[in-house]
Amino acid sequence: MSAAALATERRIHVGQGEHHVTSDPDVLLTTILGSCVALCLRDPVAGVGGMNHFLLPEGAGAGTDAGRRYGAYAMELLINDLLKAGGRRDRLEAKLFGGGRMFDSLRDVGRANADFAERFLQDEGIPLVGGSLRGQGGRRLHYWPVSGRALQRAVTDNHVPAPVASPAPPSGGGMLELF
Repeated sequence: MSAAALATERRIHVGQGEHHVTSDPDVLLTTILGSCVALCLRDPVAGVGGMNHFLLPEGAGAGTDAGRRYGAYAMELLINDLLKAGGRRDRLEAKLFGGGRMFDSLRDVGRANADFAERFLQDEGIPLVGGSLRGQGGRRLHYWPVSGRALQRAVTDNHVPAPVASPAPPSGGGMLELF
């Protein structure tokens, strides 16, 4: 990336239970995932995209923002905000990241999150064009929602990249790189 591009780039961190949608090509969305999953979603024609970050597949929350930590609610928020920003449902394309197994002795929450996210997209008819799900440990994710470009780096002691699975080659400008 050129020095001029770095000077205009604006990073927005998407934390647990949050989402962000933008049409600004200078915005970079970032997050850190363990067993959590992030959906990176965009409409390449409208030039709008976004990311969410959820902790658990499903559940009942008490209070105004409690539902944000659950996948079903987080997915609907991201899709609805993308449509409000000019995206069209029939043009949406998705990438999924996260769902790592963090501890061998505990229930595999990451697998449950990954399974939920894949099933949700399939049920909604939204094509999955790339990403990196499951595996061991965490990952740092950078996503440029307008171009669809995604970069990830493993967050481990030895910094070995997490396995990358792409169910279909990225379409258009969407690509996945490891750094």
